[in-house]
Amino acid sequence: MTAQRIAKFLAHAGVCSRRAAEKLVLEGKVTVNGHSIESPAFNVTEKDLIEISGKKIKPKERTRLWRYHKPVGLICSRADPQGRPTIFDALESKRLPYIVSIGRLDLNSEGLLLLTNDGDFSRFLELPASNQERTYRVRVHGLVKEEDLRRLEKGMTVEGVRYQGVMTKIERHQSSNTWLQMTLIEGKNREIRRLMEHLGYKVNRLIRIGYGPFQLGSLERGEIEEVPSKYIKDIYPADQDS
Repeated sequence: MTAQRIAKFLAHAGVCSRRAAEKLVLEGKVTVNGHSIESPAFNVTEKDLIEISGKKIKPKERTRLWRYHKPVGLICSRADPQGRPTIFDALESKRLPYIVSIGRLDLNSEGLLLLTNDGDFSRFLELPASNQERTYRVRVHGLVKEEDLRRLEKGMTVEGVRYQGVMTKIERHQSSNTWLQMTLIEGKNREIRRLMEHLGYKVNRLIRIGYGPFQLGSLERGEIEEVPSKYIKDIYPADQDS
């Protein structure tokens, strides 16, 4: 049975990303066969008893992926200091394995959220280097000018943060609002809202409709659906988890 580093084991088990796993080890929260370990480079096999704060961690099962239509009003965290409802509260009755979100949608955003049992797969899809486009339908207050679309496509610096180009097209004007379709790769925190506010437009609705090859489609608000394994293999071949 092949040994692997503890951080990789925990990420593959869907506990968290490798970076977060390394932090757990350094904080002394991980034990192997009853003994606390100090190094994220510590090697383990599936025969070892691995626990985090006394909770047994099962070896990785096959990588699985779900599409979830996140409603407005939920946050993408396990717990919230302010007591606001989370996506995991909403999904508790679905009897899912331990899952993590791939990227996030803020409290007031809705649409496609991908969930997986594999922390490494989550990290892979989140990294800009994987070139996974995120596509959104965005409604802003105001009639958006064509010159502002060109500024978005060239990329912008806002409050010292550099944002890559965002491909944007106008879908339609609706009263005093404009519906846009926006596609980006980086996905920095609140990127679309910050860019549009910098241009003088306030976002009043934001719906993610695509993440990489996966689409929101006709998934109803609050509904979750597992993605067939063959579609995962197309973008995450086995040789990438080395």
